[in-house]
Amino acid sequence: MLNLTRRNALLTAAVAGAAFGLPKPVSFIEAALAQKGPEAGKGFRPFKFGKVEGFILNDGVWEKPHDPSFIKDVSVDETKAALAAAGIANEVVPIPFNVTLVKLGNETVLFDAGTGGQFQPTAGAMIANMAAAGIKPEQITKVIVSHFHPDHVFGLMSKAPDNTPTFPNAVVYVPSNEYKFWMDESIFTKLPEKQHGLPKRLQAMFPLLKDKLKQYEWDTEVIPGIRSIAAPGHTPGHTAFHVASGSEQLMVLSDTTNMPALFAKHPNWHGAIDANPVLAEATRRKLFDRVVADNALVTGYHFPFPAVGKIVTDGAGYTFVPVA
Repeated sequence: MLNLTRRNALLTAAVAGAAFGLPKPVSFIEAALAQKGPEAGKGFRPFKFGKVEGFILNDGVWEKPHDPSFIKDVSVDETKAALAAAGIANEVVPIPFNVTLVKLGNETVLFDAGTGGQFQPTAGAMIANMAAAGIKPEQITKVIVSHFHPDHVFGLMSKAPDNTPTFPNAVVYVPSNEYKFWMDESIFTKLPEKQHGLPKRLQAMFPLLKDKLKQYEWDTEVIPGIRSIAAPGHTPGHTAFHVASGSEQLMVLSDTTNMPALFAKHPNWHGAIDANPVLAEATRRKLFDRVVADNALVTGYHFPFPAVGKIVTDGAGYTFVPVA
């Protein structure tokens, strides 16, 4: 079993790439980078699998204050210790936002749309990092949404009342069960009033996309080469994605786990961010076991930048090993 602590990271980094079948040596995330994110204009990372070219586009970091209710039955001190064990500064919980982009045939595909600078004051860097990678918003042909939390969909268009689509030439694909849940008028009777802001925004925003909006079902081909994978728990319709190129594959894990240092290392930890934490844990273990068995390349929305690498078993949990 692997024990990736800061104490042995330098020794491990030299051999981990070969050990886990990674295309390059791995790199470990320095505390400052995990805390603040990459510098402006440097928050993109190209990667390849098979014939597919991909990019990770950083959209900033949410510096979340510690909260004893963040993880059920886990103290703030335990949370800080888990972050420190991964070499991450722990004055706050630094939750990154990292969007996956792939070029697949004639399609340029975004998995989720980022925060649009409308979620946290430290987020909203994706478009600048996309430009630094040489990609313009009008070049995006497809946006495939995993679920409807604001850090994943608010980047689809500018703030109201302007509501200008960020990716004017893109068709937006959304999971049908997620769409039905949030767009149902009865949702306002099911959620406390303090949580009504999100469905109000969603119900105002998605109809504006008109014929550019398409729904997809779980375990189907969303577009040629990209298959949806049921991953419920985080939200009712939360979805992961499988992208294949020859014998190589990428699993876009979306929010199957939040920060790996917390919820991959401790898959039994139940975060307040998950609508159904017990189901989210079952999904997490199932998908992690799958990518370990398949030795698949993975990306994760809240993984530390560069947010692309492998999942490996680590004692009773798992560890994310980023590529260099």
